[in-house]
Amino acid sequence: MAFYPFEITTANLIYACLGGFIVLFSMVSILMKEKLYIGEVVFGTVFGIIIGPYCANIFNPRGWGDGSEESTNAVTLEVMRIVLATGVFAIGVELSNAYMRKYWRSLANLVVPVMLWGWLVCAALFYAFIPGINFLSSLVIAACLTPTDPILAAAIVGGKYADDNVPMHLRKIIAAESAANDGLAYPFLFLALDLTLEPTVGTAIRKWITVACLYQVVLGAVIGAVVGYIFKVLMKYSEKKGYIGGEAYAIQYLSLALLSIGITTLLGNDDLLAAFAAGCTVSWDGHFNEKAEEHASFATTIEILLNCACFVYIGAILNFRQFNLPELGIEPWRLVVIFLIMLVVRRIPPLLLLYRWIPEVHNWREALFAGHFGPMGVGAVFISTMALEHLPHPHDPPIGQTEHLAAVLQPIVLFVVLGSIIIHGMSIPFLTFSKMVRTMSRTMSATTWSRHPTRENEPTSLMAFTPNIDISKIVRSRDIDLERAESHQPPATPTTLGTATPARLSKVMMSTVPSRADTPANDLPSEPKAASKRDVTFNKEAELEKLESARAADGAVRTADNSIQEIDLSDLPAAAGRGVATTPPLKEKE
Repeated sequence: MAFYPFEITTANLIYACLGGFIVLFSMVSILMKEKLYIGEVVFGTVFGIIIGPYCANIFNPRGWGDGSEESTNAVTLEVMRIVLATGVFAIGVELSNAYMRKYWRSLANLVVPVMLWGWLVCAALFYAFIPGINFLSSLVIAACLTPTDPILAAAIVGGKYADDNVPMHLRKIIAAESAANDGLAYPFLFLALDLTLEPTVGTAIRKWITVACLYQVVLGAVIGAVVGYIFKVLMKYSEKKGYIGGEAYAIQYLSLALLSIGITTLLGNDDLLAAFAAGCTVSWDGHFNEKAEEHASFATTIEILLNCACFVYIGAILNFRQFNLPELGIEPWRLVVIFLIMLVVRRIPPLLLLYRWIPEVHNWREALFAGHFGPMGVGAVFISTMALEHLPHPHDPPIGQTEHLAAVLQPIVLFVVLGSIIIHGMSIPFLTFSKMVRTMSRTMSATTWSRHPTRENEPTSLMAFTPNIDISKIVRSRDIDLERAESHQPPATPTTLGTATPARLSKVMMSTVPSRADTPANDLPSEPKAASKRDVTFNKEAELEKLESARAADGAVRTADNSIQEIDLSDLPAAAGRGVATTPPLKEKE
């Protein structure tokens, strides 16, 4: 039998590709996340596209199992469920200290109106640009894009950029919104689905209220809160007895999330809202946070592994051929126009209108920031896959409105998710780069002004004016000061003047020379000693000539903005650094 050592299977390819990507990304993670501000979300998606069926064809989730659409949807649903549940549970834990009890009103004012607005506006866009679908079908598609993605939001509210530029109150409200509205997308989705699938409106409304709102959402949140509370009590008891410690606290990030979604999925409740409620309840008093933070690196490692795997998977399941289906009304230009309009109208207008009623959003700039950073990612893929489970499998071509909806639902959602990953994932690097460019342009502009001579009527920097200092003139000025001291004339006090008008200059100069009558006795200069015969005397003509030359040399130096500054000669080195140096004008001796 021939020797064939290679064993190429789907599982082995997954291990090699996913492990290789995480190893390579971890080697440059500090550079990417703290220097370039690009997280694992963008690189994971790009890597998934590269190794997916449309490039290298190494990693193809659509070929797993029997290769049917139902098998692919089942795997996609569970992968997204695990990643989302872990993410929303972690957000609930990190909020801590009864955050939901303190700020539930602000969160309700943010989540419900913004989701309702985005749902209706996106439905109007799909109805206007995608031919062949009615408004109810548009509502189903829009419901899948209503929640913001907690995984992408975590990249915004965490990391070095957020620590330096985003206030803590805004980071917390964005994180809480992204976790809450994933679970609250259930009522929007099932209202549109019930109206589409049920025979009468009355039946659809009754089913929506009893099943979607009360059983799935309300009961799911209650079950999650109960699970979190029971675990909190048990954890304190075990800690008191010494039965728990170490990494066990960090493991609960994953195990409690899985426990909550396992119980609620078995009962048919809202699993994502249950996971978020469990995270909020278990850290209600902050005790779980204190213990888990000691081993937070383990939980962070698990979260990064799940995020990388999830977005590599999303990149690999993208079907680019489905982005161009003219027979179904899907064309690239339509999808691009819809996505660009969604970025502007989906969240920004309601937040600009409502931020006054949301105390955690302090001004319109923070409202604009929170409105822009409403990414669509894992949550949108999860909700759309769940919707496909309730819709019939479409024929080719589709028969009826429900089959047409099933055929166009996931291509539209996946295109929007791809655009959101690119735009929202690259927004922070773009903001950082633009800020750097503005700073460099201002620096270069300031350097240009300082190096070039000023033109007429243009402001001049003081650093651009450096006077030429003549040492001989300085020596003559010192001689004149000595002569003035010998003739009992007190030296003029240096002063700083504003605009050097003649009247103001004269007034300030006179005010800076104290009279002998106002000078205390202790401050008066002592009587000079009689000059010795060896002293050199100057005749009056020579002395006047010297005074004239000193006056011409020592006048005040005027800057280009007509301001004047006079300093003492003892401050000459500092004056030379500032660009101005002079002594006050001297009076002629009688």
